[in-house]
Amino acid sequence: MYFLWPQFLWLLLATPLLVLLYIWLMRRKKKTALRFASLSIVREAMGTGQTIRRHIPPALFLLALLAMLVSAARPMAVITLPSTQQTIILAMDVSGSMRATDVQPSRIVAAQNAAKSFLAELPRHVKVGIVAFAGSAQVAQLPTINREDLVTAIDRFQLQRATATGNAIVISLATLFPDAGIDLLSFQSGRERQRGLSLDSERKEQKEFKPVAPGSYTSAAIIMLTDGQRTTGVDPLEAAKLAADRGVRVYTVGIGTVDGETIGFEGWSMRVRLDEETLKAIAQKTNAEYFYAGTANDLKKVYEALSSRLTVEKKETEISGLLALVSAALALLSAGLSLLWFNRIL
Repeated sequence: MYFLWPQFLWLLLATPLLVLLYIWLMRRKKKTALRFASLSIVREAMGTGQTIRRHIPPALFLLALLAMLVSAARPMAVITLPSTQQTIILAMDVSGSMRATDVQPSRIVAAQNAAKSFLAELPRHVKVGIVAFAGSAQVAQLPTINREDLVTAIDRFQLQRATATGNAIVISLATLFPDAGIDLLSFQSGRERQRGLSLDSERKEQKEFKPVAPGSYTSAAIIMLTDGQRTTGVDPLEAAKLAADRGVRVYTVGIGTVDGETIGFEGWSMRVRLDEETLKAIAQKTNAEYFYAGTANDLKKVYEALSSRLTVEKKETEISGLLALVSAALALLSAGLSLLWFNRIL
């Protein structure tokens, strides 16, 4: 915690003076009080509880003053607030290996069910878009708050061959920034590279922009789920750099076999291996997180965790208003107790 106007904290030095003033006033009251025949009779009548009560309202009022002075210094602190993210893109792997049944009832069905549960947990105002990818990537549903349309898009998935994780990130970014000139073809053609141009030069040709800090764009995020390694398309780390330059976090979720396994179905077989190293690198480059889901239950828990991360965020903000509210509450409590116990305010 730090303070925008720390000079106001010097006023806290007046606290001991207020305590001394209160003690002086109490002693003065004793001197001007009526004399009784026996002091023990007065003490017996008041009791210990009554003696303690008389000091509680002033103590609460003093705390109210302290909270007000600290509030005047405009304190800044990191607190958890409702997220300002308005759009989430679900990039989901629909490659043929998602037919595998090592995750019951199958990888694709488990992924679909977990995604639907994720949608149900999100606040209704959050827009969600869906990108499906295999050998290519395409937008299955543009960002919308209509959960029924999103569920329908998830149910329409058609499995295909190959895995283009980089394409999924690029298409997701193009969906989030439709006016940014993000063009997948310029990443795939390679013609500019043959003329000696770098990937950075290609981006400048698309549209000039100033890179921002990774993870600093809080209005959108990408969640990418895959069960294999990239076999075609854009380099996923180059695509992650594009996302990082725009401050967009790419959360990655790995499902299925980590060590590698040969999966056969419909008369053909394929070797699949979860490329955790690349998925972790994508998440790290974009200041996000990587999750591994080995079972359907794990996958559901992953989406629950992502839901909680994306609906709240830790943010540095001024809390002077909160302290002012505490000060007002303490002052009202002090006055209320004084009226209740002594029929007067302090």
